[in-house]
Amino acid sequence: MIATKVKDLTGPGHTDRFDVGGTDLGATVTAPDGRLVSVFGDTFSRAGVGGRGWRAPVVLFADPASVGSGMEWTGSAGRGEHARQVVRYVHKGVRRWGCRFRRVTTVLPTDLITIGDVMYLHVMVCRELGNVRWTELHRSTDNGATWRPTGVRWAADHHDGYFQMITWERGDDGFVYALSTGFQRDKGLILQRVPQDRITDVGAWEGWGFTEADGWGWGRPPTVALTGRFGELSLRRVEGRWMLAFFDQEHYAMDVMALDSPTADLYRAPRTTVLRGCNWEDEDHAGGRVAQLYGGYIVPGSTLADLHLVVSQWNSAMNWPYRAMQFRVDVSGLVATSR
Repeated sequence: MIATKVKDLTGPGHTDRFDVGGTDLGATVTAPDGRLVSVFGDTFSRAGVGGRGWRAPVVLFADPASVGSGMEWTGSAGRGEHARQVVRYVHKGVRRWGCRFRRVTTVLPTDLITIGDVMYLHVMVCRELGNVRWTELHRSTDNGATWRPTGVRWAADHHDGYFQMITWERGDDGFVYALSTGFQRDKGLILQRVPQDRITDVGAWEGWGFTEADGWGWGRPPTVALTGRFGELSLRRVEGRWMLAFFDQEHYAMDVMALDSPTADLYRAPRTTVLRGCNWEDEDHAGGRVAQLYGGYIVPGSTLADLHLVVSQWNSAMNWPYRAMQFRVDVSGLVATSR
């Protein structure tokens, strides 16, 4: 099951009018008003990394009807069309005299979720890339146009560092289920849940843990549910099935897994590689090979036969490409094997 490229989503000719030249990530959900909301990481005005206009995170809006042919941007969270930084802080090294904003290197988004008329964004507050100081939640009550801190914060070493990058999805039982890992790509996955109306109540989060006496159960310190070295995660329900897309550092690949439920055995769940990382000289987007591959976020409106993913790449030697792209893949056969 090999994913093929639909289009570039960011960069010259795609996001110039938003003053977005280089950016990455792109977790996407549907806002209460029906439009798509995508959140991106470190963003620069020029097509690459560095220079003027450094901000993170930024938000772009897309037409949900455009997913099949490649997301078409309709606007941004900002002033006019300029995509502004949606979390208030000053990047370390950027001088702003007299400001009272906190000074950190960057704030990177991991995932967002819509619950009723409210959207929540989970971010990592970093001092230098990869050094997470803490994570926190922000809230939007205007369909992703503006975001405000909820006051909820977790230490970087919460659950031994396994709660830095998260992905989450609502169940039919009133709970939000969250899989998470560390930012350093050296950890496996843990699972937690929280009542959807108490997502900002730190005490309401409970882990999925294992004991020899009772097996797996809720209300325990979370046990690693899948060992490995994982990066960006995306848990979404597609046509009633729980689908997990994730970056696998150990195998330099992007995988998709089909789950019967959030508590499915991740060692036995059907899993397939949809993209493989490669050297720049071996890149072949039609053949599922992407140089300096990372990211991988499921796009709303996907079906099992036509699953769309937002994929990132960064040529760290040349600083371009540094962009988000859209790929598609048929995973209906993967789901069939789990029945």
